[in-house]
Amino acid sequence: GLVQEQGLGQGLVQEQGLGQGLVQEQGLGQGLEQGQGLEQGYQLFTERLSKLEEAEGSFDDFTRSYMSYGVQRQANNSLMFREWAPGAQALFLTGDFNDWNSTSHPYTKKEYGKWELYLPPKRNKAPAIEHETKLKLVVLTSEGEELFRISPWAKYCHKHVDSNTYDWIHWDPIRPFLHQHTRPKRPRSLRIYEAHVGIASPAEEIATYTNFTLNVLPKIKDLGYNCVQLMAIMEHAYYGSFGYQVTNFFAASSRFGTPEDLKRLVDTAHSLGITVLLDVVHSHASSNTADGLNKFDGTDSCFFHSGPRGHHLQWGSRLFNYQSWEVLRFLLSNLRWWMEEYRFDGFRFDGVSSMLYHHHAMSFSGGYSEYFGMQVDEDSIIHLMLSNHILHTLYPDCITIAEDVSGMPGLCKPVKNGGLGFDYRLNMAVPDKWIQILKELKDEEWDMGNIIYTLTNRRKGEGSIGYAESHDQALVGDKSLAFWLMDKEMYTNMSSLIPMTPVIDRGIQLHKMIRLLMLHRLWGIGSLAFMGNEFGHPDWLDFPRKGNGESYQYARRQYNLLDPDNNLRYTQLYAFDRDMNLTEDKYGWLASQKVGNQQTFHLF
Repeated sequence: GLVQEQGLGQGLVQEQGLGQGLVQEQGLGQGLEQGQGLEQGYQLFTERLSKLEEAEGSFDDFTRSYMSYGVQRQANNSLMFREWAPGAQALFLTGDFNDWNSTSHPYTKKEYGKWELYLPPKRNKAPAIEHETKLKLVVLTSEGEELFRISPWAKYCHKHVDSNTYDWIHWDPIRPFLHQHTRPKRPRSLRIYEAHVGIASPAEEIATYTNFTLNVLPKIKDLGYNCVQLMAIMEHAYYGSFGYQVTNFFAASSRFGTPEDLKRLVDTAHSLGITVLLDVVHSHASSNTADGLNKFDGTDSCFFHSGPRGHHLQWGSRLFNYQSWEVLRFLLSNLRWWMEEYRFDGFRFDGVSSMLYHHHAMSFSGGYSEYFGMQVDEDSIIHLMLSNHILHTLYPDCITIAEDVSGMPGLCKPVKNGGLGFDYRLNMAVPDKWIQILKELKDEEWDMGNIIYTLTNRRKGEGSIGYAESHDQALVGDKSLAFWLMDKEMYTNMSSLIPMTPVIDRGIQLHKMIRLLMLHRLWGIGSLAFMGNEFGHPDWLDFPRKGNGESYQYARRQYNLLDPDNNLRYTQLYAFDRDMNLTEDKYGWLASQKVGNQQTFHLF
């Protein structure tokens, strides 16, 4: 099959030299513990891969389990339902189709905690359950309690305005959207536009996929970005979580529109030559029970570790059991789903630092002994290696970015060389440096040597995404670079019809130079900018919540500031950002900063 054709797992150990080479290359010295840690990780990876292939027949089939779990319409319009609920005593399907009878449609128990239900087509040959029918699973626990749950494999979930929880909506349109355009060729240098669909409008409301397609994608193209990273796409019950408390992993967020709308967005981006990355959250999950994965089968475990290990105290969320066979099936299939169904081109993996260590990087000091000790979560590392291995093997142009602040050695080394397999590391420490400088130092106190050291401080041979600020700096309680530089004068003195004040003059020039220095000169082989920051968006970002009266005033991006009739200097920052990106596209200085020993191209 496909797995054998592509050489997944066969003879990888024999082909690769592990341990010492990687240790020496990354400057870890002669330490035996470090070398053994890398070798042990790779050995565990190959063992897990071989077991999966042996048990499942093919790794390709295993990671396409979204085609056999949840609900599947067969060729004759019959419906097959399959779930994994090892702690359940019984499982039923209910919904609009049976007037919410909670016991009329029982699943049949199978081996290994799996359950199946078959529904033949109607007499008119139509499926027994129509498109957009509301459904629920009924889980009977060992205590005899009935729990109403959403299938973990649900493709679409929606919350009614007067409801507190989301509903599972059967999504099976008669005419599904068909992608018209092929994926763009992998960019030689990444210029990423980090974006959130819901705030991508000046209006005080939740914006839509359609709005993003019609109004924001053209701006991204005009600005010269070749990649858009979409946040908060995986369904999340709490809007204010910024999409990082995922409840439904296979469902595109319904607040912005339908799955077909999102597919059209991705396809339109591809038609413009724009690569599309998904901000994927596999580091943890929402603790919601009624519309999330938590206690899905009535137990504390199922998809997660039981007891304290299964809870992230700081985030208030649940932690996956990456050693579980069915959790691997679920998460690896989830990656394939977004690649196949929606045609994303890669992922930014959120919370990787939390995954790598049992202490979730909350007490990390940076010593090399901390990278290979008992505090390292081997199960998480093997899971990340498997994720990158399958993605890069089946999709050679797939891009994977890790959000890691710890600097884990080997993070961006190929799996075949004992690394975790990411293409790039997103370093959050550098923007913090700029905030520290602007917050604590006068201009004449800037230490250029220290700035240069911070900007160039990365592991040899590691792909890095550099940025001066991201969504983190835009959140309420913090300030964007532009606001640190110009503060309240942004509200009164940005008109191009009046002379520039010293504050605005200094702020605009430093904003330009910091972005040029950060994004296109010293840091990494890729760049990133959060939507709106390219033109110095004046306000912070604050989602509707009780503390602000459920207001959308700051949950938006004011692209209207760029309207020519407004005569505002935001257009000057926009133009500089566009010219900077287009110049990089012409001369390719990001792409010339190759990892390894190759010489770096200098623009000036």
